Amino acid sequence: MPPLIQIKNLYFSYGEHLVLEDINLEIKAGDFLAILGPNGSGKSTLLKLILGLLQPDQGEIYLFGKPLPKFDKWWLLGYVPQRATARVDPVFPVTVEEVVGFGLLARKRFPRFLNSQDRQAIRKALSLVEMESFHRRRLCELSGGQQQRVFIARAIVSEPQVLLLDEPTTGVDVATQEKFYDLLGEFNQKGLTIVIVTHDIGIVNKHVKQVACLNRRLVYHGTHEEFCSSPRLKEFVGEHHLVIHRH
Repeated sequence: MPPLIQIKNLYFSYGEHLVLEDINLEIKAGDFLAILGPNGSGKSTLLKLILGLLQPDQGEIYLFGKPLPKFDKWWLLGYVPQRATARVDPVFPVTVEEVVGFGLLARKRFPRFLNSQDRQAIRKALSLVEMESFHRRRLCELSGGQQQRVFIARAIVSEPQVLLLDEPTTGVDVATQEKFYDLLGEFNQKGLTIVIVTHDIGIVNKHVKQVACLNRRLVYHGTHEEFCSSPRLKEFVGEHHLVIHRH
């Protein structure tokens, strides 16, 4: 099958600062890809380019076989941005149900109202992340781990084929991280393609199938097993990133 996401000869700069150089990458259906790299290596920028939030200086991006400028089925991609939980306004009275409902608006034309079918989809998404009983609660009343699950529900409510996550566990305790990544692993086993940007592969380790290392250029792209056995790549990311949790 053709790749769901294909990146060809991609370059991107912020002003005169070159961030990404000659990136070529394919993401196929069923992949669980971890994108690793030091701070400033272009990881988050690459996700934003895939999502059309930034425009490349050179190169091409294809989504589901279509050039990105012609792609219009954005509900096929779910996105959890960096520090999503940190952006929660403690006094804004939005409910869990309302937050998840925002994920359905991309498929709707104006006026954008949610119907009974949408409500069912919201309940289903919340059920998948074990948050259905919280649907009436205000988002600001939830813990960081619970909010994280709500943002996942928002990202999957439109039943996307690809889920992109940018450092989703920053500031969350290790036990919550493990539960979170186990949930992603379950989604991947059911057929959801997952791309996750992270600086530490230790906890997500047992679920990853593919690894891509960025440091402006694509230093490595291959299987998780090859990655863990490469001395050169251990030097690149550091020993502490490679704690094995596969069991």
